[in-house]
Amino acid sequence: MLILLDLSAAFDTVDHRILMDRLENRFGISGVALSWLKSYLSDRTQCVSCNNTISAFSDVKYGVPQGSVLGPLLFSLYISPIGQIIRSHGINFHCYADDTQLYVPIKADNASQIRELEICLSSVKSWMSQNFLLLNSDKTEMLVIGPARYRHQFDHVTISLDSCVISQSTTAKNLGVTLDRTLSFDQHIKDITKTAFFHLRNIARIRSFLSMADAEILVHAFVSSRLDYCNVLLSGLPRTSTKSLQMVQNAAARMLTKSRRFDHITPVLASLHWLPIHVRSDFKVLLMTYKILNGLAPSYLSDLLNPYIPSRALRSQSAGLLSVPRVKKKSAGCRAFSYRAPFLWNNLPSDIRQADSVEAFKSKLKTHLYALTFN
Repeated sequence: MLILLDLSAAFDTVDHRILMDRLENRFGISGVALSWLKSYLSDRTQCVSCNNTISAFSDVKYGVPQGSVLGPLLFSLYISPIGQIIRSHGINFHCYADDTQLYVPIKADNASQIRELEICLSSVKSWMSQNFLLLNSDKTEMLVIGPARYRHQFDHVTISLDSCVISQSTTAKNLGVTLDRTLSFDQHIKDITKTAFFHLRNIARIRSFLSMADAEILVHAFVSSRLDYCNVLLSGLPRTSTKSLQMVQNAAARMLTKSRRFDHITPVLASLHWLPIHVRSDFKVLLMTYKILNGLAPSYLSDLLNPYIPSRALRSQSAGLLSVPRVKKKSAGCRAFSYRAPFLWNNLPSDIRQADSVEAFKSKLKTHLYALTFN
């Protein structure tokens, strides 16, 4: 079960006094560093402009600047005590700025688990109220994820929060990714396809006025960036599921190179050095795996991987390999990062796995995948 909390105007209600106290007494920031942060938040003013008329300026006593580099970081430090509250109820969670998700494996007939989750949410809302944050119960979402044969057992399950009933959703958007109850990502792919084609059509209208280099910049900014965003989640999906994304990439490649509609697409992609959609998602999985093994990723990811330990001494070729867990091939288990990452990693040549930097790894990996795809 996944609970996605919704905070109303979260960045705008941060109390500067509480934040400064938290930075000093919880995180040990003091002296000049604390003075810098205090100066950064102090003496800010705001006004309203309408029809060339500007209101009087007023002091900004609350909130952290949105759109800034420090804003999300300061907000994360501000709400850090919430982690202790959630952990005290034995519930897993992730926070990214003002996006907080609670997730817990649960049984439909276990009323105590549901009650504990409700108590946790009530405690979270109470703490937020004390810290001038507003948890929007009406927009908080619940998603039950699992096979269809189990999900029907949860049809009657609801979560109560301050007289507001949180009902189940069929999809929920989390950090720009649309999640569904089976993690098929069908709706997410539809959303990306629709938006990417919209931008691609706009670029196509002015293509004749653009150089190849300028057109490619626009495609990467408005199309490729959307195809690549969180694409690690799509690794292992059937090609039929990502077919529409591949159609977007093919259309972008033809538009850039001014190829005809029925020209074979493989040489066009090769000329642009564009890896196909499914290969790009595998690339991202392997890059994340490299970072995990080199201490460049958070522990909640590194905990998913285990080194391969052979039952008897073998040649050194087994060094650097990962243990591949057993899963049912026809289940979603083969798409789990804990399976997909070691499966792909173990099939890489050792010289790529042993690259001495992220940049060297990315370069060698792209060359390797390009050769496998187009040669």
